[in-house]
Amino acid sequence: MGSSLSNLNDGTTANDFSIGPSLGDIPESCIAAVFMHLTPPEICNLAGLNRSFRGAASSDSVWEKKLPPNYQALLDLLPPERYLGLSKKDVFAVLSRPIPFDDDNKELWIDRVTGRVCMAVSARGMAITGIEDRRYWNWIPTDESRFHVVAYLQQIWWFEVDGTVTFHLPPGIYSLSFRIHLGGFMRKSGRRVCNYEHTHGWDLKPVRFSLSTSDGQEASCEYYLDDVKREEAHGHHKRGFWIDYKVGEFGLTGSEPSTEIKWSMKQIDCTHSKGGLCVDSVFINPIGDLKDYRTKSFCEIVD
Repeated sequence: MGSSLSNLNDGTTANDFSIGPSLGDIPESCIAAVFMHLTPPEICNLAGLNRSFRGAASSDSVWEKKLPPNYQALLDLLPPERYLGLSKKDVFAVLSRPIPFDDDNKELWIDRVTGRVCMAVSARGMAITGIEDRRYWNWIPTDESRFHVVAYLQQIWWFEVDGTVTFHLPPGIYSLSFRIHLGGFMRKSGRRVCNYEHTHGWDLKPVRFSLSTSDGQEASCEYYLDDVKREEAHGHHKRGFWIDYKVGEFGLTGSEPSTEIKWSMKQIDCTHSKGGLCVDSVFINPIGDLKDYRTKSFCEIVD
């Protein structure tokens, strides 16, 4: 088997007799044309076959197609010395790592498989009601967040978290979600320990999530964040785990110089208090092509 694969690459038999055309005879331009239809990981895996494949796998024309159409806007967030003079392959590698902006409270990067733009916004980059008052909120440093800090709610009556970002995202369908954790947590003797001392009130009324864009798209939904009895009946638990709560989807055509995206999470029924909740971040992720999207507005209640 090993001999056969070797022959396929170099076009010779074990006794150095020619057996005709081989992979090494394929023109680099033809290989590059095929690479246009492959993902970056697939291209990198094939680069080791021979010199022609390696050359095509480093071609600027190939990697230009893998970069998002707005990649220059992402580069503009970096100091020029980080990318000037780089090949398009190296530019892709630079952009696939998180790019912080807005006082390091937001990050952008491109997905290493699809080349699409993703975004994350830290709790520090959002407006949280009562965040300055330590009777209600505290900032907790942790390695469980990509931003290394989360907002922990001890107790409050008016719960509201709002955020906004303006950026030129490429055309496509995007999903927005909150990353939330019920209960506090810490490391003790090398083990992760959760504390639900302050966790209460999330089973009484649902939390309302919403998003809107500057071109008029809207989406909203409601979730009960905590219902121990129902969760035990269904065999799954939310307490002690990071949960991504999807708010909705929106589509962008790329025709506007930039799009403003707003989101909120609130439970403002002041008849009861609530607490024991960690807010990490909001994620805006690409999920599909614009041709598959139909503008919609919806509201649903999820347990």
